[in-house]
Amino acid sequence: MGLAQKVAGGDRRAAARLISLIEDGDDSIRPELAELHRNSGHAQIIGVTGSPGAGKSTLIHKLARGFRERGKTVGVIAVDPSSPFTGGALLGDRIRMNDLSTDPGVFIRSMSSRGNPGGIAKATCDATRVLDALGMDKVIVETVGAGQSEVAVMDVVHTVLVIVVPGLGDDIQAIKAGILEIGDIFVINKADRDGVEAAQRELEMMLEFENEKGPWRPPVLRTVANKSEGIAPLIDKIDAHWDVIRKEGILEEMERKRCRREVLELLKHKAVLSLLAEYGPDNFDTLIGHVASKKLHPHDAVEAILSKKRPNNKKKNKKK
Repeated sequence: MGLAQKVAGGDRRAAARLISLIEDGDDSIRPELAELHRNSGHAQIIGVTGSPGAGKSTLIHKLARGFRERGKTVGVIAVDPSSPFTGGALLGDRIRMNDLSTDPGVFIRSMSSRGNPGGIAKATCDATRVLDALGMDKVIVETVGAGQSEVAVMDVVHTVLVIVVPGLGDDIQAIKAGILEIGDIFVINKADRDGVEAAQRELEMMLEFENEKGPWRPPVLRTVANKSEGIAPLIDKIDAHWDVIRKEGILEEMERKRCRREVLELLKHKAVLSLLAEYGPDNFDTLIGHVASKKLHPHDAVEAILSKKRPNNKKKNKKK
């Protein structure tokens, strides 16, 4: 029995193994991934983004508990900053959410971003499919919290939660810089702090000027995650958004956009590898040397690779 079949049968060890192989870029599992792809599409994928220190992990912990209390199974993918030495995840959300790790209805996995821009690991799309096929009703993706580049989360998930805290102007500035347009639900966490009223007014005012989002109007909610306050209304809104995008036919269009992005990313990756392999590593190193020594502009180097024009590697021998 293959890993994909084991995952579909609820085998958590097989799911963990498959995600590890996905992270490692093991091409031998492509048939498994194809089978997973055919059997996915049932879970709601929820992205949680926001500035570092906004309390994303605590909020996700409480959301997972809340979903479990409603009889839903939950997968959590925490995309952490990469270790500069091992490439592995540094923060280890499985430790932070230790009390959930023994719940058979919860699957938690930390993944390294490995420098991938947008706060999303390259393997995140396939990892969400693994948890979908495993039978998770809700899959929560927590991003690293890297400011406006977090817009990449929109292409991976169905529902985007943007988390801010009162009294931090940087959060509002980040939203103005681009995150505002991707949020489906805005959450003011740590709402027991001073400045929560002003933060909510400013958010609601900014949302008023946003383009119409069709049948869904992004709400602004308050939570105090470490006290479990506001979690139930937040879950209600998450469920409501899921209902709307399915009933209005939005889900199908979202899936097309998600698949388009994924295919293009894979195409770019494969095309680059193919071009460099054909050009030759030695030729490429020589070309980079010409760019570094200012003999060649980077644009010209790219044109040389595309046209397969090799640099002159021969060294001139001086006559004695």
